[in-house]
Amino acid sequence: MAAGDGLVSMKPTSIAAGVGTASINADGGVDFTAVTELSLNGVFTSDHDNYFCQVFYTVTINDVSFTFRLRVGGSDNSTASSYTSQSLNAFSTTRSGGRSSGTSGQIGVSGTSQGNARAMHFYGPALAQPTAVRFVSVSGESVGIGENAVTHNQSTAYDGFTLFLGSGTMTGNVHVFGYEE
Repeated sequence: MAAGDGLVSMKPTSIAAGVGTASINADGGVDFTAVTELSLNGVFTSDHDNYFCQVFYTVTINDVSFTFRLRVGGSDNSTASSYTSQSLNAFSTTRSGGRSSGTSGQIGVSGTSQGNARAMHFYGPALAQPTAVRFVSVSGESVGIGENAVTHNQSTAYDGFTLFLGSGTMTGNVHVFGYEE
């Protein structure tokens, strides 16, 4: 593959599930079942500046918050007020927005029966500089869309991230790709 030809699968060096089970596929994706949180290690490297992550999952509790933290060396960065999140959402004819800061970045709210899809773009996570993240969310349950942007103000090089639910468990698949430059 020549430079600039597309996406490169980033197989995690290890994973961890808070509760439930998770396994790494031969293609580098991670299947998970009934987990409360899921950590992927070793998916951000010096080989790429930017990354795309695709997540499809269902949850056991409707309207539950979905967040993330960046991590390095197997530990999450949960420094107070280091994540700033901005959101725009549209469900039915209702539109809303919000802004928050805290110990994790907001990805959105998840519905149960129809499944949830997230397209996540990480900008510079393996570089020793602040990281930006963009999420586009689609929920089949209430036919809604959401757009979230998160900045992380620590100048640290990260090698992975953790996905969290506010309550309940999630089942699905996640796959990280490096943008070929």
